[in-house]
Amino acid sequence: MASLRPFYFHNTNIIFCVLFILFFSLAFSLQQSLLLISNDTYLDIDNSEVPKTELFPEILRDEAVGRLNELGQVSDAHGYLERTFLSHASVRAGKLISNWMEDSGLTTWVDSMGNVHGRVGGLNPSRKALLIGSHLDTVIDAGKFDGSLGIVSALSALKVLHVNGRLEKLRRPVEVIAFSDEEGVRFQSTFLGSGAIAGILPVSSLHIRDKSDVTVQGALKDKSIVTNEDSLLHLKYDPESVFAYIEIHIEQGPVLESVGLPLGVVKGIAGQTRLKVTVKGSQGHAGTVPMSMRQDPMPAAAELIVLLESLCRYPENFISYSGQCDASVVESLKGSLVCTVGEISSWPSASNVIPGQVTFTVDIRAMDDLGRAAIIYELSNRMYQVCDRRSVSCLVEPKHDANAVICDTGLSSQLKSAAYAAVKKMAGEDVGEVPVLMSGAGHDAMAMSHLAKVGMLFVRCRGGISHSPEEHVLDDDVWAAGLAILSYLETQM
Repeated sequence: MASLRPFYFHNTNIIFCVLFILFFSLAFSLQQSLLLISNDTYLDIDNSEVPKTELFPEILRDEAVGRLNELGQVSDAHGYLERTFLSHASVRAGKLISNWMEDSGLTTWVDSMGNVHGRVGGLNPSRKALLIGSHLDTVIDAGKFDGSLGIVSALSALKVLHVNGRLEKLRRPVEVIAFSDEEGVRFQSTFLGSGAIAGILPVSSLHIRDKSDVTVQGALKDKSIVTNEDSLLHLKYDPESVFAYIEIHIEQGPVLESVGLPLGVVKGIAGQTRLKVTVKGSQGHAGTVPMSMRQDPMPAAAELIVLLESLCRYPENFISYSGQCDASVVESLKGSLVCTVGEISSWPSASNVIPGQVTFTVDIRAMDDLGRAAIIYELSNRMYQVCDRRSVSCLVEPKHDANAVICDTGLSSQLKSAAYAAVKKMAGEDVGEVPVLMSGAGHDAMAMSHLAKVGMLFVRCRGGISHSPEEHVLDDDVWAAGLAILSYLETQM
């Protein structure tokens, strides 16, 4: 037995050492857990030490891409994507988005203009809310990322917070809005959804008619949404209730692809004017009216369209340097002015009939509002001169006008940092400066700028192609967009 005593004491020492090490390890782990719990309140207390965020590919990429594909199948047409304001497909898309909002932990509702909302109050529901949005409507024969990407990416970021139990720790309310109309396809009046919330949509908009003679108010009623002039006015958000508006959107241009980066921050959006031009002449038989006696609106319309092209290609040849339109304004137009005739129709539209009326649309965009106004003034004057010379009448009607928007510098800086952080985490290394871009396309942010400060992020799209079924965003770029929003929410909200 004596020979066993040293062995016994030796093993006792070993056991004591092991127990001491285990106790120390448990104490250290407990301390680290308490620190993590403390840091996990960064959403509502302190942003100075933000814990490292995981990449969450299963939500921000895989699920988001699946949802974009699913939305891309919700269409009123067979064989291509078409989802216009309050169409059957638009309503189905809204219900789908509402379900995803609830899946992200948001309270949902549909307002009297058909906008779909999802909101979380956070720790302080009465504080000014951050609004994040984009549109659920599309052009005809559209791509599946325009508008939808901004909605889906925002919901994915909020779902990550919801799954991790951090959604309710946001320091202020966050609301995602899927706007019912941005493209303006059905009623030729853009921003019906965001314009109503921003308070810039005139009550007369309820009486605008589509090609089937249905009014905006009638389209709402058909979907069991009762809207009148009073309810439209009450739809406007109180500016004192809104902190900021953020929109994530595909670039619709080639810059990000050319520099090899998935995200860019937007510094401003070009101003935009839409016109409807109606040319009326004398309807007649194609075989019996001599050419010298015709009052044909079709060649007159053709001349007007060529006039528009010439004016927008060479504005310096048409605009005089007088008043507020100086050389710098004209120089700005040379770099940013674009004009488009996207739609043309005639009546009665028969091959053997001289038309009695031709109607076409005009879309004019420029970064400089004074220059754009000068172009519209010059175009209108010259159009009326052409019509007088051809003995036809013409009417130039403004259908939409939005001034250029400059994004808030502070908000843009925060979004730029969030984009940089997201791309760096995905790449695992420094990826260089996040590009700063101007937008030639119109966005809901233009309307929302009348309500609050705005900021935008652009997402790379293949070839810069948009408004086309060829529109494409890489799965990893969808991931980057969601990760950037998540980064912004974690560090700023």
